[in-house]
Amino acid sequence: MSDSVLLAWDFPPVVCTTLALTAIVYTRGWIRIRRTRPAQFPPWRLFSFLAGIVSLVVAVASPLDTFSDQLLVMHMAQHYVLMSLAPPLVVLSAPVVPMLRGLPKWMVRNIVGPLLRLSALRALFHGLSRLRVAWLLMNISYLAWHVPAAYELALAHENIHEVEHGIFFFTSVIFWWPIIQPWPSHFTRNRWAILPYLVGSDVINTALSAFLCFADRVVYPSYAEQPRVFGISAMSDQAAAGALMWVLGSIAFLIPAMAITMQLLSPRRVQRRVRAVQS
Repeated sequence: MSDSVLLAWDFPPVVCTTLALTAIVYTRGWIRIRRTRPAQFPPWRLFSFLAGIVSLVVAVASPLDTFSDQLLVMHMAQHYVLMSLAPPLVVLSAPVVPMLRGLPKWMVRNIVGPLLRLSALRALFHGLSRLRVAWLLMNISYLAWHVPAAYELALAHENIHEVEHGIFFFTSVIFWWPIIQPWPSHFTRNRWAILPYLVGSDVINTALSAFLCFADRVVYPSYAEQPRVFGISAMSDQAAAGALMWVLGSIAFLIPAMAITMQLLSPRRVQRRVRAVQS
């Protein structure tokens, strides 16, 4: 059984081809921009982007996806990768300029460039990256898709399931954008505001995780009807899924919160702030 689980990979051709092409475009752009901005694009940015792409492949092609309709813990691990692992890795790579530099010139000149010059599109991006909007988008989508009716609908229909995964990933990219603030983005909001932004998200995740851990019934009926892989009962599977979400989710939110707090309280930053006030 363990061997069959490890070998249960199924690569969706359209998604995996798109991810492979995206990795090639970014790598090409990273090589080009590194010639003029080596300090801003060290090798770890390329590694971060490729690790994000590999994480997405794992999420959609590995046993996390193959067994997601039989084990809730697998499904929640898949959601964690789509929301809290792949998105920050991609955002850490500062993907905007390398992606533009990696595209064919005719595409940038005739398609992407005119789109990026649209004031409505720029206004939309700035609106989405506002803390309140980004927080609501990610957390509402997270909660909404875990409502039993929506969750069961996604399990029953593959196309809807893929839409769900796309929403998870893209709302999470928007969520992580103001936290990481990748170049060349500019954010003027007080950096302290990121702390309640992260802690509030952890509270939402904790509430949902605790509900799954301590529920006295199977929340998602489909799992009660599935053959029990590894002999794990549906209730034990549900509790394990809640615990996994609780622990890994808190790590994803609270470690950045602690890192930002230490950064804000660093003596060098405090001294700069004092000099700015005095001047």
